[in-house]
Amino acid sequence: MPEIHMVGSTMRPGARRLSWILGTAIVLAGLAVGVWLYKGNGNAGGPSGFPGRGGMSTPVRVALAQDGAVARLLDAIGTVTSSGTVTVRPRVDGLLESVDFQDGQTVRAGDVLARIDPEPFRIQLDQAQGQQAQHAAQLANAQRDLERYERLFKQDSVARQQLDTARAQVLELQGQARTDQAAVDDAKRQLGYTRILAPIDGRLGLRKVDAGNMVSASDTDGLVVITRSRPIDVVFAVPQVRLEELMAGQAAGGGLVVEARSREGDRVLARGVLAAIDNQIDVSTGTVSLKARFANEDDALFPNQFVNVRLYLGQQHGILVPVRAVQRGSIGAFVYRIDAQQRAHVVPVRTGASDGERVIIEDGLQAGDQVVVDGTDRLREDSPVEIVTGDPQAPAGVPAR
Repeated sequence: MPEIHMVGSTMRPGARRLSWILGTAIVLAGLAVGVWLYKGNGNAGGPSGFPGRGGMSTPVRVALAQDGAVARLLDAIGTVTSSGTVTVRPRVDGLLESVDFQDGQTVRAGDVLARIDPEPFRIQLDQAQGQQAQHAAQLANAQRDLERYERLFKQDSVARQQLDTARAQVLELQGQARTDQAAVDDAKRQLGYTRILAPIDGRLGLRKVDAGNMVSASDTDGLVVITRSRPIDVVFAVPQVRLEELMAGQAAGGGLVVEARSREGDRVLARGVLAAIDNQIDVSTGTVSLKARFANEDDALFPNQFVNVRLYLGQQHGILVPVRAVQRGSIGAFVYRIDAQQRAHVVPVRTGASDGERVIIEDGLQAGDQVVVDGTDRLREDSPVEIVTGDPQAPAGVPAR
């Protein structure tokens, strides 16, 4: 039987070098992960996880919670509406003789806007006045006859029937005189309607008919539309959950102040007062409609314009902190409060009114507590902190030292 010899396997030099490089890389990667975990140990956990502790202090800026007051605001989107809109229509039929306004012109109530040919109406007035004069002469004659019959009746020279007939004749003609006067008054009124006047103050739109056309009182389009913009209204809707404080603010008297702001919300266009609250809630949206009125002397608001509306509902007193101190997480609203050992603690809070820079804390803090306003993204429960002083942007009072 032939003898079998075992040949030992040996690695080539290139393979040994590759194995050494891979091993070294794995060791270095493990060291890097260990260092990262060691440094990040103080940041583990938080409001929605487990508390973490670390030995390194986090630099933060803080502010003091203070007693104070802030305006209770209600923001909405509104539509500017005219306080009065009138479609000017002729009140009599006829030939439009002239149009005495310019498109877009501002007019006062009583200004002449257009004229209808008055001649047919003057003729009607002359006819009515002629009929009135005729019947007036007949009445005068009948009254003289009545006087004669009364004297003769006293002398027993005429029958009573003739006297009664004379009296009836006078009464009939007196009634006719009243009818004639009504016809004359109506003819004068019709003649006056040939001058088409502006019924309200406001701004005219674009004319819808030119001179030379026949116009009628039944025309639906009319001659022009007048919109009153001084004063002007803004209609907006607010959630029904704010209705209670809204009604309370209105009951306090004095009128609730309303601001109309630009679409970006950074510029106040006009200030007015709340004029009315609708008498029912819209069940489809859960909102109630409000109307605010503005003097609009500078014409900053224009009908059908969209604006941001800010309604002031008075003031709320309580503990004030900067808005940026309040954080949101799975536990709701919370702040980081700094204790005497310079450690941060997660404190759930209930917020109230806010003016955009400061917010009322209804529960969770006391006056004098230090809350973190900058550096919150690096904090966890019980994290050590280093307070950086001199925060020029802390809007809630005194920066803590």
